Amino acid sequence: MTSRQAAIRGAGPVSSRRSTPRGETRAQTAPGFPRTRLRRNRREPWLRRLVAESVLTASDLIWPAFLCEGVGKRDPIASMPGVVRYSVDAIVEAAGEAKSLGIPAVALFPEVPAERKTPDAREAVNPENLICRAARALKSAHPDLGVICDVALDPFNSDGHDGILIDGYVDNDRTVEVLCRQALVQAEAGCDVIAPSDMMDGRVGAIRDALDQAGYDRVCIMSYAAKYASAFYGPFRDAIGTKAVLKGDKKTYQMDAANSDEALREVGLDIAEGADMVMVKPGMPYLDIVRRVRDEFGLPTFAYQVSGEYAMIKGAAQRGWLDNDRVILESLIAFKRAGAAGVLTYFAIEAARLLNES
Repeated sequence: MTSRQAAIRGAGPVSSRRSTPRGETRAQTAPGFPRTRLRRNRREPWLRRLVAESVLTASDLIWPAFLCEGVGKRDPIASMPGVVRYSVDAIVEAAGEAKSLGIPAVALFPEVPAERKTPDAREAVNPENLICRAARALKSAHPDLGVICDVALDPFNSDGHDGILIDGYVDNDRTVEVLCRQALVQAEAGCDVIAPSDMMDGRVGAIRDALDQAGYDRVCIMSYAAKYASAFYGPFRDAIGTKAVLKGDKKTYQMDAANSDEALREVGLDIAEGADMVMVKPGMPYLDIVRRVRDEFGLPTFAYQVSGEYAMIKGAAQRGWLDNDRVILESLIAFKRAGAAGVLTYFAIEAARLLNES
């Protein structure tokens, strides 16, 4: 291992596996049947809990919430049954419930009115935009609830892209300049964690420098380090109002679903640039990436159970094809089993209730 690789890996290997003779696994060194009966440890509920290798609690969940303009509004999103857009006053109330259930943080995503969307995404850097107003209100009402703010331009961009479109192509460096200004207004509004989801090259380092120079050195960066150009984002784009305006696709900056090694390169670069935490998105179709990232770098690694995943589970459950409660919890424990430190999920409140009841 080179010194650079060692520096990027940071905390080093996370495996606690004991060594076994060459060519053997631990399973092969154990006594065989009938002396070994694995079912013994599954006999009673308390015993299954005692030997569980992975544990899911409400503190593992981050709640992504959609915002809208207005007062007292909870607008349903048709493609995400049970999910709504909240006005600022309504998100403060809903976040209080999330906090009471043990959920540690909320991630904010705005539906920006069409008249405020522009090719240069100028509303993104407005200190009075929807995200900033919501962040201030949440930190005032719930100071011990974490507020995570998305840094990307797609909600504010009339082209629907995460960056500034120049001659049909998203301009990386010009976008990064705007992202830094966006991060600063969010930090000023009280955001605890800046979450760049744009996948521009070099943006983590630029944002870290901008935050530090402005005195926001305590603000964390949770980088969407391995974000794939996925078909699972459709309902999310309905929720923030970008599906109708998106021109083309995002394959020139989000990752190719065929690539795994490239994800490690992306994550390593973001860590070297100052990311405090990293994220893999989407979630369940990319659990192999979660595991590789966690094993390789040992940094807190999060996963996003995205809108398409939510819609499929909820849609099937509503039709009686799946057991809603069991499938929700089974899907979430899969992230913990893969090594995720936590999960962004639209099931957060529902899952937290189920976990607290059990």
